Amino acid sequence: MKFLSLTVTALVITVYASSQVQLNVFAGPQATTANYTIGGSKQETEMKIGFQAGIGMKVPFETNLYFAPAAFYSMKGYKVAYNKFNALPDVNAKDNNTTLHTFEVAPLLQFDFNKNPNHFFIKAGPSLDFQLIGNEKFNLLTTGAVDRKMKFSYGDYGHFSANGLLQLGYEAGNGLIIFAQYTHGLASINNSDGGPQIKHRVFGLSIGKFLNRKKIVIDTRNKE
Repeated sequence: MKFLSLTVTALVITVYASSQVQLNVFAGPQATTANYTIGGSKQETEMKIGFQAGIGMKVPFETNLYFAPAAFYSMKGYKVAYNKFNALPDVNAKDNNTTLHTFEVAPLLQFDFNKNPNHFFIKAGPSLDFQLIGNEKFNLLTTGAVDRKMKFSYGDYGHFSANGLLQLGYEAGNGLIIFAQYTHGLASINNSDGGPQIKHRVFGLSIGKFLNRKKIVIDTRNKE
């Protein structure tokens, strides 16, 4: 893990050293839920309010196409009401309300619709999602309620999942960025054999800023 961290850090420093690379930061709220099924039966879910914040790069690739990797914190979660037997989180649970703190790494590709300083763009690609810690609250069919930390293990929730990301946004000549993002979970965050399929669904809106974008200077002097 230490070797991986050092390698990533060295790569970031090397790439950032290039004058063609632009570094940005971003943050914003998001509506988060899950596609939750038990034995193929879809469960009723509700959205929660979450948040994301991180850093990204924009590296020239070809014409209007760029490599745009990002690494960011994302607070996700979901509310679900069960209509079928479910061993996770408990055989007597009738609902669940979860909050997950995750870290995502996304090697995205960006396409700018034109070369003007002010332009729209689209980004897409996969992300690897690390579920760091989480909390769940659920009511029991018998009596009482449970409020506890989520357990990550082979027979419980999983620490890793994968998503597909899609962003539509706008970049201004002064370095301002605004974009809408959709996260489509591709892998279940449940590790329990025969357990539910829980896949993230997130809709977000973020604002960002390029940190090292060079100012565009237009020469208005008369030329002989």
